[in-house]
Amino acid sequence: MKIREFRVGVGAAMLMSLLAMPVVGAEFADPLDQMASSSPLAANNLLNGLGRAGERIVAVGQRGHILVSGDAGKSWVQAKVPVTSDLVAVNFVSAKKGWAVGHGGVVLATNDGGESWNRQLDGRAAGRQMAEHYARSDAALAAEAQRFAEQGPDKPFLDVWFENENTGYVVGAFNLIFRTDDSGRSWQPWFDRTDNPNLFNLYAIRKIGDDIYIVGEQGLLMKLDRQAGRFSAIETPYKGSYFGVTGKRGALIVYGLRGNVYRSTDNGANWTKVETGLQQAIATSAITDDGRILLATPGGLVLASADDGASFKRLPLEHAMPAFAILAQGRDAVVVAGQRGVRVLPVKQQN
Repeated sequence: MKIREFRVGVGAAMLMSLLAMPVVGAEFADPLDQMASSSPLAANNLLNGLGRAGERIVAVGQRGHILVSGDAGKSWVQAKVPVTSDLVAVNFVSAKKGWAVGHGGVVLATNDGGESWNRQLDGRAAGRQMAEHYARSDAALAAEAQRFAEQGPDKPFLDVWFENENTGYVVGAFNLIFRTDDSGRSWQPWFDRTDNPNLFNLYAIRKIGDDIYIVGEQGLLMKLDRQAGRFSAIETPYKGSYFGVTGKRGALIVYGLRGNVYRSTDNGANWTKVETGLQQAIATSAITDDGRILLATPGGLVLASADDGASFKRLPLEHAMPAFAILAQGRDAVVVAGQRGVRVLPVKQQN
């Protein structure tokens, strides 16, 4: 699950796998080799990511489920997906072109607004590419890349972001990062191009203003140095995990565990703690058409800022719903995806 510490979550995921293990003699079906099955309950099951493809809303989640709505969330149609791997994030650069990522190191792409998807990369191919790419590097880097390849597709990609229709990035567990400059037809490992020597998990990547940022475990924040072609670390006051980065030109905001939110107005040189009044993790964010910044929690709380993140107030929703992903729907509603599926939640009208 995207919002959990991956190192902690590994044990729980392994336990769940053991409990769900088929009887002896049953044949294991690799999620990377199975097409997602159609389910009438898909819109009510776990969904982790939301994206907007023109007028469409696209949600991605467990067992390879991808749902598309062309009527502002009133109804949902399940897409054709070539894997049953859990999907955690989705990003569109136009009404037609988008990408989704998830467990098994899978990267999927669509050219028809989310109706059908094809695989561009998975953990098996990613491991081989890393081993081949770094084979002639220094011994330590080559050995680390070979270890990734030998371990197989056990590391998820946790976020995807494209700068335009050609150039994009996928990031994930233990410093996994790949870049494409040809719309995903080929992917290059950037494992050696991050200031992340401890191989912390990379949870999110976004462009804020003119700069591209990555956030991760233990206060990790990095900014792309375009000239050097690498992500350079930026010091922040908090040493817990950041699950996301948002903001706009002149206001950079990082957020994560225990309600922690920090804001910088000088590209990360100085930081101010933003008091949210929350003790629970902040998992996701969105920016409304009128420029408000939204933050949301797995507990169902949504905060809104009308002053570029300097302060936040609770958004008065008619119903609360646990949020792993959020989109703004005009001024009067938000789209929320989480453990209970995907819903459009109206905002209470204030007298």
